[in-house]
Amino acid sequence: MTGHTLARPLTSEVEHLLRATAPQVLAAVARRYADFATAEDAVQEALIAAAERWPIEGIPANPRGWLYHVALRRITDHLRSEAARRRREDVVASEVVAEWAFVPGPEAELAIEQDDSLALIFMCCHPALTAPSAIALTLRAVGGLTTGEIARAFLVPEATMAQRISRAKQSIKASGVPFRMPEGAERQERLSAVLHVLYLIFNEGYATSAGGDLHRTDLSNEAIRLARMLRELLPDEPEAAGLLALMLLTDARRAARVDSTGGIVPLDDQDRTLWDRRLIAEGTALLTQTLSRGLLGPYQIQAAIAAVHDEAASFADTDWAQIHALYETLRGISDNPMIVLNQAVATAMVHGPTAALEQLQALDGDPRIAGHYRIEAVRGHLFEMAGDHERAVLHLRAAAERTASIPERNYLTAKAARIACGQ
Repeated sequence: MTGHTLARPLTSEVEHLLRATAPQVLAAVARRYADFATAEDAVQEALIAAAERWPIEGIPANPRGWLYHVALRRITDHLRSEAARRRREDVVASEVVAEWAFVPGPEAELAIEQDDSLALIFMCCHPALTAPSAIALTLRAVGGLTTGEIARAFLVPEATMAQRISRAKQSIKASGVPFRMPEGAERQERLSAVLHVLYLIFNEGYATSAGGDLHRTDLSNEAIRLARMLRELLPDEPEAAGLLALMLLTDARRAARVDSTGGIVPLDDQDRTLWDRRLIAEGTALLTQTLSRGLLGPYQIQAAIAAVHDEAASFADTDWAQIHALYETLRGISDNPMIVLNQAVATAMVHGPTAALEQLQALDGDPRIAGHYRIEAVRGHLFEMAGDHERAVLHLRAAAERTASIPERNYLTAKAARIACGQ
């Protein structure tokens, strides 16, 4: 719905409902027409119609059926137009549906009763696509992120991301692969991208990259739901279990991450009585079970790091040496600059801030993280630990200028001001 001016602002209830139902409706429409690009366009138009009508007329009794019906009508209109040009009106005779006054009946609900969300993710993660294109397309179709939000996540202009998503949809259409859950080797080939997509959707929900809220629980909850489905589908896949454990162990701390005004509360100041012990217990049990198999992957290691944090009674009791060692293991199997960035914090706790600052120098020439606000934020934190308050303030202010997240910006700005005042 990017770039479309609405008659009135969306309520949070309508916005959350549209985000939650859109992937299910898209999956049902794509399954029926076997044309992802056309289905995605039709569902987007249905979402725009809902965003215009529901705030005025109220949410329909069957919102998924309403969206499904309107998307079908859009496709029918397209088919009718194409048939008229070719003098083949009979092509669409069987696809004509009722007008706007139609109230979706049981058949509309039955059409989307089957939850094809995972199949939709696997479809978006088509091997014909590059990994960035597959991930971008899935974040749009399943995660409900706008093109602008995805562009910020990839640090590219919005126009570039729009072209990338458009080409990805056309590539899927040209492939002729039917909309279905892949099996065997084909499913395994796409699994890595699917796991990464779920990981990114969760991260965007847990620490929103832009806007006024730190959390988007609709995204993080949906990522956890889909991770549970993937775990059920692939019970013997250790990384599916590791990813779910990571999400649970991380999400357990969500309630303590914000204060009463919505401001960020750093880990060392969090009230750990607010941590969800039920999620911690579930995540720990899942992690213990999958680690016993001896097949170690990056999501399992990250889950282990989250578990070490969660089991500490206080920040001072955290086993930073173990966390540092786990990050070292993670670096050995995953070439990701964010790992180095996160390990630097553990390095500072184990070996001091000077060693951590030296470690960060390896990232200065890495284009994947150049310009990211987090590298400036971590440097500011490390210089504060080292007692170099002037440099700490400099880097924290630079980080505040680069982030699109208002809570992050407010936190970094306030921290810089506090250090500058010697508090």
